[in-house]
Amino acid sequence: MSKKNTTRTRRLSDESYVRIMPDGSQVPTPKGKTDWDKIDAMSDDEVTKAALSDSDAKPVTPERSTKMKRVSQVKVIRRALRLTQEEFSSKFHIPLGTLRDWEQKRSEPDQAAKAYLKVIAKDADAVLKALDNAA
Repeated sequence: MSKKNTTRTRRLSDESYVRIMPDGSQVPTPKGKTDWDKIDAMSDDEVTKAALSDSDAKPVTPERSTKMKRVSQVKVIRRALRLTQEEFSSKFHIPLGTLRDWEQKRSEPDQAAKAYLKVIAKDADAVLKALDNAA
């Protein structure tokens, strides 16, 4: 199993954890739900065996993967920042209706918006500072 396409976890200073996704985004994990240190100590084969033994964790087959819905990158970024749609819209000056359309895949961000979203994902604090200074 390639480590390049797997998720990793990182412990934050407040003792909470985030999962580092293959695309680099960070997803908060609920406290107390998973013993990541135990999982990190397991081999890939042991993790696979444990996952397959869980009746609630069905393997993703090519047939099942075509039925799965992909979460929009905008939503992944917003959730990683732990912001509501309203907060994200307000802080980053993106119209709420536009944000909702992007998240619900009714429309896609244009190239400039995609670049802006990448910058937000990389350093949201710098973007907020720049927007605050521009006002």
